[in-house]
Amino acid sequence: MRLLRSTDLALRVLMRLAVSGESNPTTKDVAAAMDVPYTHAAKVVAELQHMGLLSARRGRGGGLALTEQGRTASVGALVRAFEGEGDVVDCEGTATSAACPLSSACRLRGALRRAQQAFYASLDPITLADLVAEPTGPLLLGISPRP
Repeated sequence: MRLLRSTDLALRVLMRLAVSGESNPTTKDVAAAMDVPYTHAAKVVAELQHMGLLSARRGRGGGLALTEQGRTASVGALVRAFEGEGDVVDCEGTATSAACPLSSACRLRGALRRAQQAFYASLDPITLADLVAEPTGPLLLGISPRP
């Protein structure tokens, strides 16, 4: 299973904010530090704000800050929210692709669903604080934009 870029960025943004201390970086700062386009970072930040995991204030003295809910959120719940609950494979087909001819008797779909559930379950007990514990936290503070 491969995470979407937005899921990866959401996790990295939250991790960076978890170690930012009193400084409140802007979305532009975060995008530069993570070496991603500003528009992509802004979209992820907006979704994280909508989920109540971070707050964003505009203007002088503004910036991004992690909320208490963000500090204690389950990584599994966050990944589920960004990835969606859909199946790993599309057996039903779409307007442009036919349904799988094995779908009525296939065991692969169930096996993949169980594997996906086990993946999320393994992430459920992990919090943001767990992700930024030593040695990761200090390393995150040292990340700076590429020249």
